[in-house]
Amino acid sequence: MPTASQQDLDYDVVVIGGGPAGSTASTLIAQQGFRVGLFEREKFPRFHIGESLIPETYWVLKRLNMLPKMKASGFVKKYSVQFVSASGKTSAPFYFWENKPHECSQTWQVVRSEFDQMMLENAREHGVDAHEGVRVLDVLFDGDRATGVTIQTPDGGRRDVRAKVVVDASGHSGMLQARFKTRVWDPLLNKGAIWTYWEGAHRDEGENGGATLVIQMPDKQGWFWYIPLHDNRHSIGAVRPFDDLFKGRDSHEAAYLEEVENCPGLKQRLAGAKRITGYFATKDFSYRSTECAGDGWVMIGDAFGFLDPLYSSGVLLALKSGELAADAIGEGLRQNDVS
Repeated sequence: MPTASQQDLDYDVVVIGGGPAGSTASTLIAQQGFRVGLFEREKFPRFHIGESLIPETYWVLKRLNMLPKMKASGFVKKYSVQFVSASGKTSAPFYFWENKPHECSQTWQVVRSEFDQMMLENAREHGVDAHEGVRVLDVLFDGDRATGVTIQTPDGGRRDVRAKVVVDASGHSGMLQARFKTRVWDPLLNKGAIWTYWEGAHRDEGENGGATLVIQMPDKQGWFWYIPLHDNRHSIGAVRPFDDLFKGRDSHEAAYLEEVENCPGLKQRLAGAKRITGYFATKDFSYRSTECAGDGWVMIGDAFGFLDPLYSSGVLLALKSGELAADAIGEGLRQNDVS
């Protein structure tokens, strides 16, 4: 279906959300010469989980012109992953370069508040009109076709912003999923997670010091992620079936500390370490939408779906879905058909 005339539009594309998915899509669309408006409800920097990148993020970061910034950052370099058995035995490192001897085989452990801000600033440098602290209240439709969004202005008012395409990168809240009621949960991945941050936990020397550790719990029903970050910090989270992790426990702290106490592979690594934040928790996190795109709209990143932190795939899927959407949107805009 042909789209609205140029003079009736505020932007060619509106992006909801300024996380990695939204920043990626908006940057790559702007690189093609289109006008992009991005609206992020938070003011950056802001906290977010999902710190461990995997090698395939390299190729999207390259297209975004982010590699020089990543190399100049203080993020911990990640060369490998290791597994720790239920008894506490540690595997040899699985080095990424052994599978693919390329520069991409060195990636990073990122602090998301810093990484996401870098990505958003990079989008601005490419011409994206990015607004922080602005909430998108609704997606506008003309029949089945998305025509823009309604935002809440800084003075508390409302304003319609018109565009040919709306990209939903709103994260777990899933604005369009909620509208269309298309979210389905994965019954086989009915997990929960509790995590916190530590200072002074054990870290290997040299290249192995940047490895992600996957530490199996003694009953083999769950596992810990163990991610080294810069400034001598670690992100350490417990993942188990939801009922096992949360039910019958007095608090997130009690549940987490009980799992640590029962896990020799982790307990020894925390000797002398100090917890430096409170506890964070999430549940029922594996989901997807039964639809991902329609006339003038598309869902990307966590706004479309989320798998499982075991695979460290969240940021990759955000970047890759943003890239695929940007390429498709660019082609559709050039053909004047974004249906």
